[in-house]
Amino acid sequence: MCAADPGGHARILRKVLSFINFAAREINCKIVYYGAGLGGKTTNLQVIYQKTADQQKGKMISLATETERTLFFDFLPLDLGSVRGFKTRIHLYTVPGQVFYDASRKLILRGVDGIVFVADSQEQRMDANVEALENLMSNLKEHGYDFNKIPYVLQLNKRDLPNILPVDMLSTELRKKSEPIVEAVAFQGVGVFETLKEIAKQVLTELKAGG
Repeated sequence: MCAADPGGHARILRKVLSFINFAAREINCKIVYYGAGLGGKTTNLQVIYQKTADQQKGKMISLATETERTLFFDFLPLDLGSVRGFKTRIHLYTVPGQVFYDASRKLILRGVDGIVFVADSQEQRMDANVEALENLMSNLKEHGYDFNKIPYVLQLNKRDLPNILPVDMLSTELRKKSEPIVEAVAFQGVGVFETLKEIAKQVLTELKAGG
């Protein structure tokens, strides 16, 4: 199902999406799933891909590193409506969870329209969540993005595990601007599409406001 292409990592990440495809009458939107390693970013995209009809999606690309994968694919939701007569094609990306791959994270954030931060709810992963969130803020600032204006959703993943922190504690530590919070068990599909619909709705609202 996934097409592995480790050699083409930099080439694909540097691909610039044309914002508007006039021939196909489509507007391209880029949504990035950010977070610490093994928090559930890849699982979110795999669930979305598996449950999206073949005729609505492109090929999933898997860019392999030694410890994890970066995924991306595009799809054309049928229920998002249109913007000034243009359909909306969504491109979903994950970033590498390891700080070692920060250069790749920065490349993936380029041209982003919306961000989902996937937090691992386990108590022992709080420091990793905070580190990844601080890294996100730093990289957005470096790209010239205003975090307060960019569409953003906080997903609290792995809510099925026994050693998780309460939602209010996670919210206190990780919520930055009254963004929507979605509880999830990504590998079961719980909260995955709720998260996607929320971030897509915000992105679409921004597109309509901009036109």
